[in-house]
Amino acid sequence: MNAPSYSPEQAALEGRAFEAVVIGASAGGVAALLEILPGLPADAPLPIVVVVHMMPNRPSHLAEVFAQRMAMAVVEAQDKQPLEAGTVYFAPSGYHLSVESERCFSLSCEPPHLFSRPAIDFVMASAADVYGPALVGVLLTGANHDGAAGLAAIGEAGGLTVVQDPGEAQVGVMPREAIRQRAPDLILPLRDIRHLLAALETTLEKR
Repeated sequence: MNAPSYSPEQAALEGRAFEAVVIGASAGGVAALLEILPGLPADAPLPIVVVVHMMPNRPSHLAEVFAQRMAMAVVEAQDKQPLEAGTVYFAPSGYHLSVESERCFSLSCEPPHLFSRPAIDFVMASAADVYGPALVGVLLTGANHDGAAGLAAIGEAGGLTVVQDPGEAQVGVMPREAIRQRAPDLILPLRDIRHLLAALETTLEKR
């Protein structure tokens, strides 16, 4: 009898359970997110936290844009707000977003990190401390090195690390730097990242 055939993303999920997803993106990120987030079910059993670099001193309308396209609840993250399953949280403009040990958000006005506030590294590293191996980190297209260290922290904590294929990314600088700093578990095109997120839902529902 032939052994069952597993895709790389299926093999990476085998025997694992996850409690949260953190996604980071910069240049080209909105288009990439529109390929991977819509279609997830309203009752998704984990929170998804998204940080996208944006122009300073301008309000973000990302939560509104994605709320019109998703079955999941979509909100802008608030200070002290608990993370809840079935919800996508977008980092607000002008603040660094972190995850606290009580599994709630904190917002801070520390100086920009790699010219960015919110910074992907802040939320990824803090979430890695809280969730450890139960965290999935996804880094998408972008034009600077923010997110590479944060994704490495997720990997060092035992979490699953995923990088968009740099050859497919609108801007490959960010994914290439993440790969350079620490080899991720998976390097995938957007269609397979979308499949991975759908498989996370199935994996958790069958726990």
